[in-house]
This record gives sequence, structure tokens and C-alpha cells, in this order.
Amino acid sequence: MMKRQAAERIAKLRKAINHHRYLYNVLDRSDISDAALDSLKHELKKLEDQFPDLITPDSPTQRVGGKALDTFKKVRHAAPMLSLEDVFSEEEFSGWVDRVKKLGAEVGSPHMPVFFAELKFDGLAVSLVYEGGVLVQGSTRGDGLVGEDVAQNLRTIESIPLQLELHGALPEVLQKRAARIKQMIARGRIEVRGEAIITKKNFQKINAGQRVQGEKLYANPRNLAAGSIRQLDPAVTASRHLDFFAYDLVTDLGQKLHSEEHELLRGLGFRSDLEARRVHSLGEVFQFRASIMRKREKLAYHIDGVVITVDENTLFERLGVVGKAPRGAVAFKFAPEEATTRVLDIHVQVGRTGVLTPVAHLEPVEIGGVTVSRATLHNQDEIKRLGVKIGDTVVVGRAGDVIPDIRMVVKDLRTGKEKAFRMPRACLVCGTRIVRREEEVAYRCPNQACPALKREGLYHFVSRKAFDIDGLGPKIIDALLDQGLIQDAADLFDLKEGDVVPLERFGEKSAANLVGAIQERALAPLERLLFALGILHVGEETAHLLAQEIAAKLKNKKVKIKELARIFQDMSMGDLQQVQDVGAVVAKSIYDWFQTKHNIEFLEKLSAAGVEIEVPQLHPPAGGSSSKLRGKSFVFTGELKTITRDEGKDMARKLGGGVSESVSKKTAYVVVGKSPGSKYDRARELGVPTLNEKEFLAMIKP
Repeated sequence: MMKRQAAERIAKLRKAINHHRYLYNVLDRSDISDAALDSLKHELKKLEDQFPDLITPDSPTQRVGGKALDTFKKVRHAAPMLSLEDVFSEEEFSGWVDRVKKLGAEVGSPHMPVFFAELKFDGLAVSLVYEGGVLVQGSTRGDGLVGEDVAQNLRTIESIPLQLELHGALPEVLQKRAARIKQMIARGRIEVRGEAIITKKNFQKINAGQRVQGEKLYANPRNLAAGSIRQLDPAVTASRHLDFFAYDLVTDLGQKLHSEEHELLRGLGFRSDLEARRVHSLGEVFQFRASIMRKREKLAYHIDGVVITVDENTLFERLGVVGKAPRGAVAFKFAPEEATTRVLDIHVQVGRTGVLTPVAHLEPVEIGGVTVSRATLHNQDEIKRLGVKIGDTVVVGRAGDVIPDIRMVVKDLRTGKEKAFRMPRACLVCGTRIVRREEEVAYRCPNQACPALKREGLYHFVSRKAFDIDGLGPKIIDALLDQGLIQDAADLFDLKEGDVVPLERFGEKSAANLVGAIQERALAPLERLLFALGILHVGEETAHLLAQEIAAKLKNKKVKIKELARIFQDMSMGDLQQVQDVGAVVAKSIYDWFQTKHNIEFLEKLSAAGVEIEVPQLHPPAGGSSSKLRGKSFVFTGELKTITRDEGKDMARKLGGGVSESVSKKTAYVVVGKSPGSKYDRARELGVPTLNEKEFLAMIKP
């Protein structure tokens, strides 16, 4: 091919590739397959290799190019890159609006302004400068006045156009300026600002790779995005597959409103926030924020609030700047997922299995919209890892947005008066010497008669997934124990109405209801009993699998507890390890429990109180459609929409499938709902297939 022909072909290839980049990254659609687009890029690369003098900086082949840098050059911003004031409540936001209205009146705008509401992306703010339509500079915010030139890395982001061109129609108010805008693109200087981010999916994928390599996991997508942009080697940045959302057009192209800037940015080939819209009142702002909070988890990227800006650019400029923040915009943030507070004390709780758990008592602090005053420290090893002391200032978060936990200690704020914590040598409840087994990190009270173990064991026995006794919560159990009416769970089934009536807040009717609710549970499904016993390492799924194993040995639908105890006493460690998902450690725990005299006496007492066992139907019966999932093991994680996880598990079991509490190479599928936990990461790491709720329901459909 002659050079002139190559130049023509290169120009067409670049135009086609840029067009399809725009379709994919801005309009979220594609007219050709990824393979076809890769083929176009490959052809372009071959031609440029053949005619290197035809390579230009805006060519799609130059997204990853150049050698690793020794350091970044400093860049002075033409206009300061300002930060935003934060507000967290409707009251604080209303106060900001009042200030804007007051300042607006002072500068000649007495009416309630129209605002523009958009997402606050949790990434790294960057500035892009185009000259003659070509990307010539890309920089970080830095101190707002001077940043670092990271253009070489920003070129690797597919959603950042290397060359500007107008796509589609301009906003109606700007159509008369189309010729002027095109002239600015061709010969002027245009600056665009936005956020470089990493999607949740890419973040999980990168961390899965880190886990396989035995490397440290990244804390959050924002830090990873910032670190990726500041890599001296652009190839490393390219491997992270960052994204970019534009939110500010600094150059005056005739736009009068901030909302028009978003339309212009999309027209110039940038991805921008499609959730954004104009809002005319406080109520509309609050509705917008609430709707975004509801869909927050479903978004592909992390956000930490919404940005509310005075839409009229002239008024925005007149309002001015205070410090490093414009008066005409504010970040209306969501309730923080982390906060700092002080550790007032560390207390120890004794659990139902005797494990001692240290719990930090905190100065109350609001996290995720909930006031928190306690946070688990798990065990002595965790305290040592964190280095936490009584009196420390700590960062507290809510694991899975539910359980408060301490993330780190702010050691710079120590005064020297902080006190180290040490686990007690004896149980604080019964005085028995504490033990620590070699294979465990936990300290335990070995006294099976310890009142704390009994109390926690009773809470567990009546819980929803165990005997599920309606109306019998911790406060009533405490009252029954404190009055000496019960010593253990078996005593519950001997209670009479007259025993309960004297308790505070009880009358004849409520006492009768409670006794009736207890008696309704005197016939207990075998799997619920096994879970309720609180055997170490036996959770809900293991209890179900054990029940299925025992059901195969029993002929009757109802059995006495004595018979059940005898069956377990006759099982060896080897027999127990034949049960699905029961390894050596779990088998030993089950074996030891049923060989302990105290536990057998408790089972005999339950039997004497009239408690009987209902044996589950084996799943599946031989043959038939109910064996559809035979041999397949499922793990459920996250929140499902149309069914609960328990319902999903039952569906899998009825079709012959197994359900496990943990992901392994033997797992057939992991069913993933909203906000999945570490089980999802483990599945990706092991290459275990995942199903969403819709796919799972389709799989089990007759």
C-alpha cells in the first residue's frame, strides 16, 4: 500500500474506532462486536507500524504508550480546582440553601435558585486539556492550584476521548453557536474536568488477583483509582481498566447553565452522569438523594453522596468562593460508613460455647445513619493486630453495613494515658480458669455449668433458626433465670401459666400465650434440634446435613430423643466424616459433645419434658423430577429479591441439591444477591460459577 493510501485508510480507521468508542462508553451500546473492533484496532496498528511518521498523539493506538516516567511534572491549573463543602443532614443542607438565597439576594438574585443534582463519584478528580481538539494535558487536583501531569496514564482510559468532535445535536439553546463551538474544537483550548474511577466489578476482580498472588488487598476503589492514576508506568494503569465521568466544562462555549454543560460534554464524546437532573425545591433535592440512596448498591461504581450546584452559571460565579470551596455548590453526602470515636472501656462477653469475646465500649457515634456505642474486637489476637488500648481514638465501621467493628487506631492522637487490655485469667461469671486450645485463637471458659454459657445457650436455643419460640426473647429468658423458674432449655417445656403470671408485664392471657407457644414446639424438626444444641462448629447447614444422615437410619417419622442420642453415641469419628462438609475438626466437636455425660443428661431431660423429634423426609426420593439437582452443591450469599435465602436453600434441597455454608472447589454454584460478602470473592478466586436470582430460579423451574 502506498503512503497516500495508507494515510487515507488510517484516517478512516481512526474515525470508525472513535465512533464505536463513543457508542460504547457514552451511549452504552455497540454496533459491532468486541472482536470486530479489536480487528479494526489491529489493522490500524499494523499500518502505523509500517508508516510510523503517520502516528499522531490522538491515535487510538497511543492510549498505552511511552516509557515509564521517573517522576511527574507539575502543572498549574488555569482555574483553581476547588473542593466542596460537605453536609450530611437535611437540616445542614437547608442551612446551606438559606445562605445561598441570602447571598443571591445580595448579588441581585432574590429568588429561590434552580439547582442541578448529580452523583458524587468516589474516585480521583482530574483535569483534561485539549488543544486543536487533541488531548495535550491531563492533571490531578493537587492542592487546587498545582497538580501533577498524568496525561500518559489518562490516555489509557477508553472513556476519555483522545480527540474531540461533536456527536449528535447540541442543546437547543446552543445550536446557533454550533459553528463557533466547532471552531473552538478545531483551533481553541478546551478544559474538561471529571472523576477517574474503578467500577465495583473491576475492583473485586483486581483484589481476587491480589488474593491469589498472596498480595495485600486494596482497601477501597477510590484509593486504587488514585494509586493507578499515579503509576509511573502507564502499562500498570492500563491493566486496571479505569473509567471516567465528566462533570465540568471549564471553557466557555456559550453555556449559560451547568445542566447545559452536561449535554455539551456528552456531545463532545464524554460519559457523564445520566442520573443527574434539575431540581427546583428542597423537596425535590431530598427526593433525588433518597432515590439515589435506594439504588446506590445497584450502581456499577461507588458514590458517597450527591452534588447540588446552582444551575445558573452567572449566579454561581457571583456567589464566589470561601476558602477552597465554591459557595454555589455543596456535597450532600450519605451517612458515613466510617467514623472516629474513643474507646471508653473494653468488656468481655462469655458466649454460648464458652468463648470470651472482648467488646469495645465507645463514645456514641453515628455510622451509616445508626448510633453505635459498641464494637466487637473478636479476640486477643485482633486486639494485638490493631494495637488498640482503652482510651484510644479509633476508626469504626459497620461490617456489611450491619456489625460495628474497629478498623484502625489513630495513634497520633495518643496522650500517653491509654491503658493496655489483657484477657482475664478467670471467667468473670463463674471464676473458672480460662483456657486456650492450641488449634484456636479463642479463650474459653471450660465450665459447662457456667451461668453465662447457660444464658447464651438459652438465647440460641429459642432463636429463629432453632426452636423459634414465638414471644420468648432474651428479656423473658433473663426474667425466668433470675426468678429461678428455669435452669436450662428443658425446663421451658415444664412451665405452667401460674409460673409465668407473677413475672413483670405478664397477665393470665399473655402467660397462656407464652406457655402455648412453647408447647407448640415440643415436636421439633431434627435439624432444628441439632442446631439448637449449640454444638461447636455445627451451624444451620451442617445441622441439616446431619439430619439427612440420621434420617436414613430411622424408620419412624417421630422418635424419642433417647434414640437419637444412642445413634450419635454409636457413630465413630470416621462415620461422622462421611457426612457431606464434615471434616475432622467438626467431626471431633460432634463426637465429643455426644460423649459428654452432662450433654446426654440434658437430652434425657428434654425427652422427659415431652420433647419429640420429627425426622425430615429424605431429599430426594429415588428417581423422579425431584432429583434434578442431585450431586450439585449450592452456596447462597447476599440479599435476594423475590425469595429469601432460606427459601432458596429449601428449593435446592427439595430438588436433590446440597447446600453448604462455605465455598470450596466442590461447590457447583454460588447464588449471588444484593451486597454479597466474602463468599462471592471466594467463588471468583476458585473459579466457581455464580448465578443471580433470576438464573437460579430458571434452573429449578420444572
